[in-house]
Amino acid sequence: MDKYNILLVDDEEDNLALLYRTLRGTYNLEKTTSPLKALEILKEKPFELVISDHKMPEMDGVEFLKRVQLEHPQVMRILLTAYSDANILIDAINYAKIYRYVKKPFNPEELQLIVSSALEYYQLKYDNDKLIQDLKELFSGTIKAIMEALDAKDSFTSGRSRRITYYSIIIAKQLGLSTIDIGKVELAGMLHDIGMIGVSDEILYKIDALTQEEYDEIKKHITYSVKILEDIKQLKDVVEIIKYHHEKYDGTGYPYGIRGDEIPMGSRIIAIADAFDSIISNRIYRNSIELDEALAKIKEGSGTQFDPVVVKAFEDCFETIKTTVKKENKTGVENN
Repeated sequence: MDKYNILLVDDEEDNLALLYRTLRGTYNLEKTTSPLKALEILKEKPFELVISDHKMPEMDGVEFLKRVQLEHPQVMRILLTAYSDANILIDAINYAKIYRYVKKPFNPEELQLIVSSALEYYQLKYDNDKLIQDLKELFSGTIKAIMEALDAKDSFTSGRSRRITYYSIIIAKQLGLSTIDIGKVELAGMLHDIGMIGVSDEILYKIDALTQEEYDEIKKHITYSVKILEDIKQLKDVVEIIKYHHEKYDGTGYPYGIRGDEIPMGSRIIAIADAFDSIISNRIYRNSIELDEALAKIKEGSGTQFDPVVVKAFEDCFETIKTTVKKENKTGVENN
């Protein structure tokens, strides 16, 4: 990126001019005395950073930057304020999600450093988001083909990876994970059972209870998944999620028997999504159960099989998941 675009907003011309002089030359600058005009400008062209005064007649800086955050969440935000009121700063952080606030009168050199730091943070986030998007685009065709092959291998799990991915994303968002981490969870959800391709059809289609030897073979799908994906360096973090998604919060899971926070958060999320889908799905050896009963079973596993924090997040977003499941079931019935 040659030069970053910065929008300066202050209702006082002298202050605006000082801001402009402080940052000119290094960045592409645009300025306005009106926060309402600034919102219009933001719709017309892209900006990486907005610097706003706090006390303005049309709307204060916190309200303005809150609007910016809602309408243009990728834009970094800095608030200039002559006040040290804790409530103002708390609102700016919680609702406008500002990167920093700068006390007026500001030191030009200090402001330059803060702006540089904000834009470095922006670039890092932009690069990471782009990496996730590039990975999705790069692997989307391959992943789709592999998932279709996996679904074709076991008709009873048709669409399973897609559903688990959906549940995992909803839970991850409820937990407040970053866009980058949600992207990793999404890829892990899509690929978490890829190793099932290496499990024999006889075991997958077996109606009777599995023998210990057959169950041990099923458990090897984790190892198969890792072997398939481990040489793709861009999927390093995704593989870590997949590797541990059958671990249990109390340490009784497999294949490593790790516990609690030793288990990656993405793995703890997929563990619940995976279990929920298994509970509600029709399988060759049993029928599905009611959705509320499935929620109750997940809650029963809180603190033992599952992370209590993730269980709570699942419970909090359960109505959203429940609505989607019912809608899909209805569509499936109508299409048959």
